[in-house]
Amino acid sequence: MTAKDTGTRATPTAVLVRGSGDVDEESLAYVREKVGAVLLRPGVPAVSGEVRVSRAAAHHDRLPWSARAELAVGDATVVVGAEEATAHELADRLHDRLRARVERALHRGDQARRAATAPPWRGGRAAGERG
Repeated sequence: MTAKDTGTRATPTAVLVRGSGDVDEESLAYVREKVGAVLLRPGVPAVSGEVRVSRAAAHHDRLPWSARAELAVGDATVVVGAEEATAHELADRLHDRLRARVERALHRGDQARRAATAPPWRGGRAAGERG
């Protein structure tokens, strides 16, 4: 069970997609394609990290395929995990979760948090007060 370093054909150069266990190249290529679809969109800052895909050796396992993505998206850290019965279902689930988490990380910047005025008890202006 050695990890296979599969390169980064469809994903940004700093994202490594690796497989361990009984993971075939076709499955890794599909995962790579789905991860690249999320990370290569306009507006996504520099991304680095790793996506690990594994398949359980036990045939009685109900969800043998699992993946874990640990990425640095700009200043945010995004961690996503998924388990599914097939490689294609896993890649689709990983795509959906990764897209949601990346969107959340992008919209969670300092500007978004500081959009509202501070309440009066935190040094902000009172409701009728003008500054």
